[in-house]
Amino acid sequence: MSDIRALVVDFGGVLTTSMRDSFTNFVRSEDVDGEHMYNVLFKDYGEGTLVHGIETGRVTMEEFERELAARLRTTGGSPVAAEGLVKRMFSGASADSRMIDAVARARKNGFKTGLLSNSWGNRDSYEFEHFDTLFDAVVISGEVGLRKPDPEIYALAARDLGVDPQQCVFVDDIATNIRGAAEAGMVGVHHVETEQTLAELEVLLGISMRP
Repeated sequence: MSDIRALVVDFGGVLTTSMRDSFTNFVRSEDVDGEHMYNVLFKDYGEGTLVHGIETGRVTMEEFERELAARLRTTGGSPVAAEGLVKRMFSGASADSRMIDAVARARKNGFKTGLLSNSWGNRDSYEFEHFDTLFDAVVISGEVGLRKPDPEIYALAARDLGVDPQQCVFVDDIATNIRGAAEAGMVGVHHVETEQTLAELEVLLGISMRP
């Protein structure tokens, strides 16, 4: 598709292994009531919620961890430690080198590349060394006060890349965020499995995304 000029990707669950699997590991290792945790975090995902606050930068990491720890519960009734809570929840995720390499290939072949991430914390919390070498633009929700699936954040990412939203392919592991991208005019790829995503990107970008 010759009109595609940019590849924009999510971070957690796209450039890393599954965040759901990481949360499952956390639940098991700390004996947390998993169903209750998902209800606390995601049953009500709208404006004014705890997750909305951290993702838009209106709540600090310390506030988020303290409030989340107070709301969580273990199956044995013991408290959940607040300090380092988010890092522990994310510790089961590791880099997906094939997806990172695919973004690098797109950039090498002349496509603009961008990161568009709903953040739990600022850029320093990502433990990712490739921001400057992999991306032409980085949009972190907590830094701009917007979050996916708000169409405005996709428009901002496209503008930072110097292209129209219609010229962007966007990859995310959350279907709701793909729908937001489509509303903004982007071509969405729902990331479920790396091999499938690479195959779809090869069709859309017209280049090899695999070694």
